[in-house]
Amino acid sequence: MVKPLYNRILIKLSGEVLNGGTDIAINPEVLHNLAEQVKHVLDLGVQVAIVIGGGNFFRGANLSQSGISRITGDHMGMLATLMNALALRDAFDQAGMSARVLSAIPLSGVVDLFNRRKAMHHLNRGRVVIFAAGTGNPLFTTDSAASLRGIEVKADVLLKATNVDGIYDKDPNKHSDAKKYSKLSFATALEKELAVMDLAAFCQCRDYDLPIRVFDITENDALKNVVTDPKLGTHVINE
Repeated sequence: MVKPLYNRILIKLSGEVLNGGTDIAINPEVLHNLAEQVKHVLDLGVQVAIVIGGGNFFRGANLSQSGISRITGDHMGMLATLMNALALRDAFDQAGMSARVLSAIPLSGVVDLFNRRKAMHHLNRGRVVIFAAGTGNPLFTTDSAASLRGIEVKADVLLKATNVDGIYDKDPNKHSDAKKYSKLSFATALEKELAVMDLAAFCQCRDYDLPIRVFDITENDALKNVVTDPKLGTHVINE
């Protein structure tokens, strides 16, 4: 068996990943594929935590442009992440994995409230832990939730799942000569203003020395490959 690079990972999934580029907010085929990918990683002995966004339903910033207050819009976005988390948990359960949803806001009878010690306990028992409702506060993105939860549960790496195979010096969809970085320091990413993550989340990872790895989740066996092959994606680290 291939030896994994990490013992515990925190995966940041955007809500848009779940629609698979379709008009369906939550695409069953995408859920099935994600469940299979996570199962392959668990089989390697890697502990898996996930922070899920809600952009396939709502984004607070976008809702505020339509007249809804930003605070209300962010609260709606938190509820959207909870719907996505429930869908993920169901898919994991059907794939034979044990999964728990821990929410930053209370939803008694549906999911458990976030508790760091409880999260660590579930991870040590080999259960997938899905963090929902962001940080529980408006004006903070789920990127910030990912950095916060990753630090709290002592993840070895924050895996930023995107539809691009790493970080480029410019948009590779618009520029054929775009250069991909295999490794990047936090300082260089800030200096070049590369949009890796929300700035607050990015700086938190830098300050608490949580490496970020950006990779393409749409590739076959993407998760298994990124936890076993150090050459994939882009590593963002402290120098």
